[in-house]
Amino acid sequence: MILRTAFTLPTIALVLDGPMAKSQDTETLGHRIARLRREKGLTQAELAQRLQVSQPVVSDYENDVIRLPADVVVQIAGILGASTDELLGMKMPATRSDGGIKNRRLYRRMQEIEKLPRRDQEALLRTIEAFISKTG
Repeated sequence: MILRTAFTLPTIALVLDGPMAKSQDTETLGHRIARLRREKGLTQAELAQRLQVSQPVVSDYENDVIRLPADVVVQIAGILGASTDELLGMKMPATRSDGGIKNRRLYRRMQEIEKLPRRDQEALLRTIEAFISKTG
């Protein structure tokens, strides 16, 4: 008979100094997951699909209702493009490559534009620059 056990991460209480102290000391693991998920432009349903769980489970993760197994923390970190140290609040967040775009719709469009051929990207940039210069 084989027993399978799930290892869960204990609650980690950290005393933080310096730049992380103000922004990270009250942020829970669930809140960091929610923040990183939103920064990545994902919905709870999309994250749930990638984790192969239901959306309410992701909601429970984000609201700290369910303690995450260690392997799930690693999986979420990979999906969200963060280190496990960042996710666990032990390390400052890495500089994001998305330029800090907060608008999910705009962020997704930017991702789609990056997939276009270079020529089309340049045409879009010229159009955007012309629009901005007129309203500017």
